[in-house]
Amino acid sequence: MAKGNGKSEVQNLDADHELPAAEEDGFEEKTAEQPVAVGVEDELKTLRAERDVLYDRLARLQAEFDNARKRAAREQTEFREYAVADAIKALLPIVDSFDRALQAHAGEENFRGIELINRQFHDALAKLGVRPIPAAGEPFDPYLHQAVEMVDTADVPDHTVLEELQRGYKFKDRLLRPAMVRVARNPNI
Repeated sequence: MAKGNGKSEVQNLDADHELPAAEEDGFEEKTAEQPVAVGVEDELKTLRAERDVLYDRLARLQAEFDNARKRAAREQTEFREYAVADAIKALLPIVDSFDRALQAHAGEENFRGIELINRQFHDALAKLGVRPIPAAGEPFDPYLHQAVEMVDTADVPDHTVLEELQRGYKFKDRLLRPAMVRVARNPNI
């Protein structure tokens, strides 16, 4: 009796991958009714058909694996971009505060360091792919601008952004925050 590692010697084989059972005597008897060439051709056709099925199955599994790999890479990239976008959204109020502080004290010598920090902040956001949305003087775009007030004026064309109240930003092609704007309305139209 052979010593084993405690595991059963019998293996469970998958029914799709098992070899067919062998004939008892191992060979088929050739009869006069069954020529040798016909039996070989039939067996060759069967083997070719089986090969084609297995080749097709292999090709499908390779394609499925490739699609799963591409899908996983795309999902990982989207998750990374989503995480960066959330972090940038948290920083936008700080950028707004810097901008407002500099507008209130424009040109003062004491705020020269704050101007440099603000410029560094904007440069860092630009390197990440964050771009401000152009607003003042642009035609109103409801996908990029949020109108908070309509102002009656004949000085500019209808539906033109008069003033930007809060800057909007885009991250790559995704809108992070729309620009809050005042929009012109011509009363004569």
